[in-house]
Amino acid sequence: MIIGELKNKIDSLWDVFAAGGLVNPLDVIEQVTYLMFIHDLDDSDNLRAKEAAMLGLPYTSIFADEVQIGERKIDGRQLKWSVFHDYPAGKMYTVMQEWVFPFIKNLHSNKDSAYSKYMDDAIFKLPTPLLLSKVVDALDEIYRLMNEMQSADVRGDTYEYLLSKISQSGLNGQFRTPRHIIRMMVELMDPKADDVICDPACGTSGFLVSAGEYLKEKRREEIFFNRIKKDHYMNHMFSGYDMDRTMLRIGAMNMMTHGIDNPYIEYRDSLSDQNPDKEKYSLILANPPFKGSLDADTVSADLLKVCKTKKTELLFLALFLRMLKIGGRCACIVPDGVLFGSSTAHKAIRKELIEGNRLEAVISMPSGVFKPYAGVSTAILIFTKTGHGGTDQVWFYDMKADGFSLDDKRAPITENDIPDIIARFRNLEAESDRARTEQSFSVPKQEIVDNEYDLSINKYKKTEYKPVEYPSTQEIMADIRALEAAIHTAMNELEELLK
Repeated sequence: MIIGELKNKIDSLWDVFAAGGLVNPLDVIEQVTYLMFIHDLDDSDNLRAKEAAMLGLPYTSIFADEVQIGERKIDGRQLKWSVFHDYPAGKMYTVMQEWVFPFIKNLHSNKDSAYSKYMDDAIFKLPTPLLLSKVVDALDEIYRLMNEMQSADVRGDTYEYLLSKISQSGLNGQFRTPRHIIRMMVELMDPKADDVICDPACGTSGFLVSAGEYLKEKRREEIFFNRIKKDHYMNHMFSGYDMDRTMLRIGAMNMMTHGIDNPYIEYRDSLSDQNPDKEKYSLILANPPFKGSLDADTVSADLLKVCKTKKTELLFLALFLRMLKIGGRCACIVPDGVLFGSSTAHKAIRKELIEGNRLEAVISMPSGVFKPYAGVSTAILIFTKTGHGGTDQVWFYDMKADGFSLDDKRAPITENDIPDIIARFRNLEAESDRARTEQSFSVPKQEIVDNEYDLSINKYKKTEYKPVEYPSTQEIMADIRALEAAIHTAMNELEELLK
């Protein structure tokens, strides 16, 4: 979570926009996103140039000696944040409006790319040079503080805090997934270089970005020293869908900033017939919206065959099964009600996961994980699509701490179950003999079937009661008498002192 001076700087940035006449939260987020993207383009271009030099590879900067802007050719170095942020306010405004913004709008040569689709209608809305100058100065200070913190998640947390300013956040179940929870899910799934990854409710592409970063860390040589695999990573590995164009635009820029040239980020209602995807992906990572219901008439008919319902959380599970290839894996967040709901649709989707495919794990998370945006209790489901069963036993984990306090402040604490979850999931064979009184254990499939496919951990967890020996009534009465005598003696002494 963002706290202290950095939080104050972001809050003051918001005040700068308000004082400058830009008060719509979505407009502010968009403009800040563009400016952060421009800043990050400079940083990432410098980093790639250094990496290329270290590896002895050729590299052509996007800020080449001459850049074509409309009919004019200009010195590309003037488009770098590190150069124009020192200009006087008037000149900076002219450079941004006439050169930099058209440059980023046309940055991607492929007009069918996700970036091009969602930048085509982007508008530079800062009304005055003075406002631009103040915002640029504020962002420089924010980046300075982020660099000083040297935390892997600080940029994601900063962006998450910015997004929390959107007052509409949560109306459609669109609250942010904490970055450390996303990272845990990615590590549990351990993406491979040949995976085809999708998030059908991608928002700002947090899961896709995290998966891309994980692959860079763990499989850098395998991917980036192989022309075919690098092309797959850049152009074909990542897909995301959402129904909010602002989120799609932010998501496309987020991924491009993280070095993924051409992700397939598409405006699409994933649950409707707009989404024809079947058996296409090898990995799905998602936290789909699960607030409210849908009009059943808009839902794809083949999803309703699996579970006839208007509840989005159940329909998304059916969708994941349809979109995965045979052998494809999924890690998704669901509300607790999915685990134990007694409706026909609830039981049908749980039965499909267990009887028709291989359900591997249910990780129950405490309700404070999504605070301050929401206090709902959730769980992570991990399963593999087989089409013909394969569930032998299901691993349960009762997460009690995620490294942060479970109140609205979400301050860092020492208690953290995430490393234990990852370590135990990677060695499930050793979990078979653990007692039901432990924090994690495995449950045979037949026992779950006998309990009507109930997946709530409390159904199977056993509480260990330790007998407590209390003193006898006579001993308690004697202690009370002794206390009364002591009080009586003290009162007499006090009276003597007052005479």
